Amino acid sequence: MGLYIETHIRTDLDELWTRTQDPAHRRRWDLRLAEIEYLPHPAREIAPDTAPRPFRCTARLLPFLTVHGTGIAAKERERPDGTRASALRFASAHPLSPLTEGSGYWRYVPDAHGVRFLTGYDYRPRGGTPGALADRLLLRPLTVWATAWSFDRLRLWLERGITPERALANWLTELAVRALVLTVCVAGLGLEPMLPLLGPLAPVLAFLCPLLLVLVISLALFKSPLPGTPAARRCLRSPVTQPRTPGVLRTLERQGS
Repeated sequence: MGLYIETHIRTDLDELWTRTQDPAHRRRWDLRLAEIEYLPHPAREIAPDTAPRPFRCTARLLPFLTVHGTGIAAKERERPDGTRASALRFASAHPLSPLTEGSGYWRYVPDAHGVRFLTGYDYRPRGGTPGALADRLLLRPLTVWATAWSFDRLRLWLERGITPERALANWLTELAVRALVLTVCVAGLGLEPMLPLLGPLAPVLAFLCPLLLVLVISLALFKSPLPGTPAARRCLRSPVTQPRTPGVLRTLERQGS
């Protein structure tokens, strides 16, 4: 799998499973997903908990741009080692979709303090060489960021009771405050010609003001977000050990080959 994201959530395994597998819950916390609809399938009547399930989905590329796709998903709720897994294959023929097809998985690994929730996935970009370049420079980094940000948003919901809607409002508010601080600092740079009006304090302020501006700008840009604000930086972007692809994903990929 080309992309990897992991977080640790202090919660019950069943509760995490519900918040991630129920489409009504998922579209609240997953920034990438606008809508998902599971479709009827004959095999679901025989094995409702394990049979693959086709779906239609709408992915959000930008606040004003969504694309449609289809796919098939499967899950393993009971595994011998106590973990759980789900996987999917997806494709999109939408002309504005930057990807053609892909696959991925979620793994749920309980421990003494909660659950390690991790994902691995990859996709094939559309558009030949130009599309691959755009994917490498823009889409892939944005996808990684959106996945990690969404995972932390989910963590806040389960650990602290901060709803996804409240978490988004917190993030927008903090972003606006940081932008305002940067704007004030940049505007302050234009006040340097007025320092002589301050008389004897002018030399001291001429020395201190640039240092203070650098300090404030650094804080606005790099300070860690508040505890109630989602942050992609809180998630791991690479595995500590070599991850194992769940068998449910290998089965889906064999069926699609």
